[in-house]
Amino acid sequence: MSPAVHGGRAKCLQRLVRLGMPVPTTLALSFDAVLRCAKGQLPDMGALLAPFGDAPLLSVRPSSQDPDWGGPGAILNIGMTDAVHRSLSMRVGEAAATALYLRFVQSYAVHVARLDPDAFDFPNLTGAHALHAALDMYEQEAEQRFPQDVQVQLAEVLRSMARAWDGTSARLLREAKGAPRDAGLGLVVQELALGVGMGESGSGVIQFVDAQTGQPRVVGRYLSQSQGRDALNDKTGAIYLTQDGRGPALEDLCPDIFAQLLEYGWTARSRLREEMQIEFTLESGVLHILDAVRVQRSSRAQVQIAVALATDGIIPREEAVMRVPPNALSEMLHRQIDPAEPRDVIVRGIAASPGAATGRIVLTASEAQASAARGEACVLVRRETTPEDIRGMHAAQAVLTMRGGITSHAAVIGRGLGLPCVVGASDLTIDRKRGVIVAPGGRRFAVGDTITVDGTTGAVLAGAPAMLEAVLDDAFQTLLAWADDFRDIGVRANADTPADAQTASNFAAEGIGLCRTEHMFFQGDRLGVMREMIFAETADDRRAVLDRLLPMQRADFADLFAIMDGRPVCIRLFDMPLHEFLPYDRAGQRDLAEQLAMPVTDVTERVQALSEYNPMLGMRGVRQGIAIPEIYEMQARAIFEAVADVVARGLAVQPEIMIPLISAAREVEIIKARVDAVALAVQRETGTAFAFKLGVMVETPRAALRAEDLVKHAAFLSFGTNDLTQMTYGLSRDDAGRFMSTYVQQGVYAEDPFHTLDLEGVGELLAIGAARGRAGRPDVVVSICGEHGGTRAAIGFCRTQGFDYVSCSPFRVPLARLSAAQLALEARLPVGAQPPAAPPKV
Repeated sequence: MSPAVHGGRAKCLQRLVRLGMPVPTTLALSFDAVLRCAKGQLPDMGALLAPFGDAPLLSVRPSSQDPDWGGPGAILNIGMTDAVHRSLSMRVGEAAATALYLRFVQSYAVHVARLDPDAFDFPNLTGAHALHAALDMYEQEAEQRFPQDVQVQLAEVLRSMARAWDGTSARLLREAKGAPRDAGLGLVVQELALGVGMGESGSGVIQFVDAQTGQPRVVGRYLSQSQGRDALNDKTGAIYLTQDGRGPALEDLCPDIFAQLLEYGWTARSRLREEMQIEFTLESGVLHILDAVRVQRSSRAQVQIAVALATDGIIPREEAVMRVPPNALSEMLHRQIDPAEPRDVIVRGIAASPGAATGRIVLTASEAQASAARGEACVLVRRETTPEDIRGMHAAQAVLTMRGGITSHAAVIGRGLGLPCVVGASDLTIDRKRGVIVAPGGRRFAVGDTITVDGTTGAVLAGAPAMLEAVLDDAFQTLLAWADDFRDIGVRANADTPADAQTASNFAAEGIGLCRTEHMFFQGDRLGVMREMIFAETADDRRAVLDRLLPMQRADFADLFAIMDGRPVCIRLFDMPLHEFLPYDRAGQRDLAEQLAMPVTDVTERVQALSEYNPMLGMRGVRQGIAIPEIYEMQARAIFEAVADVVARGLAVQPEIMIPLISAAREVEIIKARVDAVALAVQRETGTAFAFKLGVMVETPRAALRAEDLVKHAAFLSFGTNDLTQMTYGLSRDDAGRFMSTYVQQGVYAEDPFHTLDLEGVGELLAIGAARGRAGRPDVVVSICGEHGGTRAAIGFCRTQGFDYVSCSPFRVPLARLSAAQLALEARLPVGAQPPAAPPKV
């Protein structure tokens, strides 16, 4: 019997029988047999019922390949007729027999005959009166007597469940959950264990781990005189399983039965190689095992269970690594909204940085800083963020923007900081004059009102729902240590500050693959100094101002080197249009004029002069380094003086300098000559010898195509896939969100190329660039450092192309380590083989 033929539940029951558990007689119908039932081609009912003897009572349960795909609900008590009711009354008592018959009539009427559920609700009737009313109502509504033949009942149940699965609504629903269009359904026909009787009878559910933590713990309920999973739904009569001061327990009531359940639980864990939830029934003191399903679990429990199974030798470590989806780690790294909490959703946007946070609404970076100074949690709400907002983002608990996509400024910085972020919430508007945000339907929220940003789902909620805290326990660390043993590609982090670097180090990044130095200029008093430099008239004046930034940058770089402790640190030289350092509003320009003791008209003219029609393709990156060499000279000196300082402290250091936005080999040659000159000068001045690597960031299609020329002067090529995607598609990554969902829905693009690396177009440029780079320099180091770097698809592509490492946001490093290990393990499998995974989830 195979899960791909009969479904996971059927396969699991077969294994339980083989393990010697007391499973009632069970018969499984295959996917093909159920499909024929849907078409009216029923099996021979006499042959089907033969194993169950005369006048059987049965249940039918669905058995899909994956339970997450849904399916029709179970039908119990099939075979109840007037005659069976009379005989059963003598055996278990009239009240119990009547309750079983009534339950079946109601279930059959609603789920098989498709009659109105309200017609079979009799709140003022009980016992025999309710049963007679139900039988009369069935005859009235169906225009025929309730069927008194078990063959007819079972045939109609099978046909109904098969058609329910084959219906259009059910098919669309399971396709939305990831099921293939032709997903099959099996059905399991099982002899009924009554759960009612004169002796101790009832039903219960037991599992042996905590679903939230994954730690060993007996969990469940038992309810006397009940069926199926009634014990989980009863709030008053159900009792605990283990001895508990809060009330009676099955362990006290039936100690031998409880001991049997513990034994079966251990057997299921060791032989099924999974933590299972067991559904059981007692009938006059006799235990029956009806079903076993994989324990539903949180992300934390998922990791804990996989590690525990491997530690106990039940599964190999490779399988433990394969069982945990990388997204489970993302949920563990960040606070999440408790799934049991009600959600008052204000608006939805793009889930840009995972996690959830609550705070009071603020509309400016300065308000966020003031809120943080008062010790008040806040959410920064902006139309879109700019580099000037970085200080406010550091102060906020979460960020919400009306514009932007998955690689917008807010999204990239949010992921780097581990800050929950939702972008592209275009249905939201900001009324800055009145200090309110207006949601769809006209709901208004004022500055100071509390909202919650769920960066995992893209929802923005009113109020402060309960949260589940982030958990980085021993199991988390153990799993990633095992993953590191299996992966075959390096994982670095994008880190712009010492705090980012420390986070990256905590997550065991193998170095820094991208340090965006321009972000350092927005910290503390540096923004004012940077603005002075922009207004300087001559090169000497600019150098004089930059000399004040030099010690600040030097200290930052020294901290990065020390934190990474001998691991490589790749520092990208300045890459930002200068106008982004200047205030765009009139009030900000007046303040700047006052700081610089200049007429406000001069400030306005300077801002206008620096403005560009398309700044992302204008005066930025290497173009500024060549046109305004003083900035790169200062940064190179800061880097090398930091290297000398760290070396003098006896620490190892691996500095790498990266030139951004290259499109021509001559650009590299010019910058390299200047950087080399600064390096020699610092070595003479400090008396410290050091080595460094200089490379380029490949962000333009021309750089990828001319990589063979570039590597004559560059020791490494790091592909910046954010800009490379933007330039390859001709899309603005900040504005594409306006139409991207329409493009994806209509199949223009399979996925948002800023979210999932385009392997066909951008991927071909990466492959060409890597191949041509190696042709010009066989030992060139090749990597990607864009936001795609932490995604499974990009890591898989980089492995096949022989890239040396990927670099991603610090909080994506654990996910990248696990994904890389899983891809490496999959690559070891023989062609056509399936990777190891958990037993079927039934």
